[in-house]
Amino acid sequence: MSKLSVDHLLGIKYLQPGDIKLILDTAQNFKEVINRPIKKVPSLRDITVANLFFENSTRTKLSFELAEKRLSADVVNFSASSSSVKKGETLIDTVNNILSMKVDIVVMRHPNPGAPEFLSRNVDTTIINAGDGTHEHPTQALLDTFSLRQELGDIKGARVCIVGDIKHSRVALSNIFCLQRMGAEVMVCGPTTLIPKHIETLGVKVSHNIREALKWCDVANVLRIQLERQGGEHDVRYFPSIREYSQQFGINGEMISQTGKKIVIMHPGPINRGVEITSDVADSAESLILEQVENGVAVRMAVLYLLAGEIGRN
Repeated sequence: MSKLSVDHLLGIKYLQPGDIKLILDTAQNFKEVINRPIKKVPSLRDITVANLFFENSTRTKLSFELAEKRLSADVVNFSASSSSVKKGETLIDTVNNILSMKVDIVVMRHPNPGAPEFLSRNVDTTIINAGDGTHEHPTQALLDTFSLRQELGDIKGARVCIVGDIKHSRVALSNIFCLQRMGAEVMVCGPTTLIPKHIETLGVKVSHNIREALKWCDVANVLRIQLERQGGEHDVRYFPSIREYSQQFGINGEMISQTGKKIVIMHPGPINRGVEITSDVADSAESLILEQVENGVAVRMAVLYLLAGEIGRN
């Protein structure tokens, strides 16, 4: 496969295994580029990208912006907090006004699940989903899979456990789809209240015992508790307290050593140290956390480059 089978990146569920492999292989080339003394290439020199973030973001927004600039694209940044959205303007009107400035690609994060897909059907531009509510976060799953492929060589047959707040996580769903398409086995682990009902229908194993889950897995992808989607830290409705969650599901060095094997540690960030993971685990030699951040730029460069190629063909 030399080109993507899709015109947008709305979610991993729309990608074929060949699409994922093409993105990861392209990202490998771009990782070599960003480690050179001169880190820029002219691949997107005639392309304008608008970053529309209707939710707060640090890593994803910076990573996309850096990827765009490494590819020599023209970049426009949009923040909903200081925009006409606050005055009642609709999403379609906002985007159409931006597109009238001759924007080619829109990278969008939105609190409502399905917003990027809705936009792709109603405006004439290429859409990249940078996270839509609790639905999907495709580039995070792609960079996680890229990091894992670099570490393991081959993902097929790998046992990956996603630990934590599965119910409110867009990272979890995208990772499940991406890992399964690449041949990995996936387990989710967390309190009953934070595991979606019927998640087994996606072909994943379910555990509510972190020690048993660690014995099973080769890789632990640890998620933070999404307090902002649960009513805030003073309204913890899904478990009695942060302290109790940490005691029951937090991962520490002693638990890892008791398994008697190497377990690769991943985390999409931001990390709440001492809650879902202790510093000795997060900063260990088995941790890919900082590698994930570096790989995020290369993977997003790959996605932008491949979708820009679709623009050129249309």
